[in-house]
Amino acid sequence: MTQLTERLRDRFYRNEQHPYRIFEARVEESLASDAVLLDAGCGRTAPVLAKYIGRARRLIGVELVEFVDVPQGIETYNTDLANIPIESGSVDLIISRSVFEHLQDPASVYREFSRVLKPGGRVIFLTANMWDYGTLVARLVPNRFHARIVKVVEGRPEEDTFPTAYKTNTPGQIRKLADDSGLYVEAIEYLNQYPNYFMFNGALFLLGMGYERITTRFEMLKYLRGWLLVTLSKPGAAAN
Repeated sequence: MTQLTERLRDRFYRNEQHPYRIFEARVEESLASDAVLLDAGCGRTAPVLAKYIGRARRLIGVELVEFVDVPQGIETYNTDLANIPIESGSVDLIISRSVFEHLQDPASVYREFSRVLKPGGRVIFLTANMWDYGTLVARLVPNRFHARIVKVVEGRPEEDTFPTAYKTNTPGQIRKLADDSGLYVEAIEYLNQYPNYFMFNGALFLLGMGYERITTRFEMLKYLRGWLLVTLSKPGAAAN
C-alpha cells in the first residue's frame, strides 16, 4: 500500500460499499435472535461469527485450520465442510465469506448444507466471481505461488492463503450445484470493490478504478464485477 493509493481508496470508496459490509447486511436481514447460525470456513479466530455473539441463540464455527483465541460463546469444529458433526435440520442460517473459491468438492458441501439446514433455512455466501480479472489471473498462476504473491500485493500472511479451485464461482455452477442438492437460488448479486490488488502502485490503482467504475455503471457488464453474493434457501416452511 502507498500513501497515494490509500488516499484514493479513502476518498472514493465508502466503507459501507465494501462487499464485506453488504454481505454482513444481508446476514443481519436473515438473522433472528433465536436462530442457530453456522459460519462455514470461519477462520482461525472466527472474526465474522464473533460479531453475532448475543444476537443468535447458538453460534457454530467450522474450520479446517486450528482455532486460535476464539471468543467464548462460539461452538467450534475442526472439520471439512462436507462432514459437519451436527444434527440434521438444526441450522437456520449458514454464512460463508471468501471460502467457496477454495472448495475442491463443492457438490459434497452443498449436500451437507442441505442436510444440516432446517426447512426454510438459508445459506448466504460471498465468493470471487470467475470472470473478474483478479480471478482470471489467479487461475493462470499455479497455486504454489499464490501465498507469496498475495503477501506482496495484499500483505496477508502466507499461512492464511489457501489453494483455489473456482468450482462454484459462476451463476451456472451455483444453480446446478444448488439444484442437485435440493436448494433454491434466491438471489445472486454482482458486487465490486476498490482495486485492492493494485494497492501497491498508484498508476495501476487508477486504472483499476476506471475498470471498477465502468463495470459498476453499466448493468450489461455486471458479469465482470469482482464478487458474487449468493442467497440460497432450503424449501419448506420455517418453523415458528
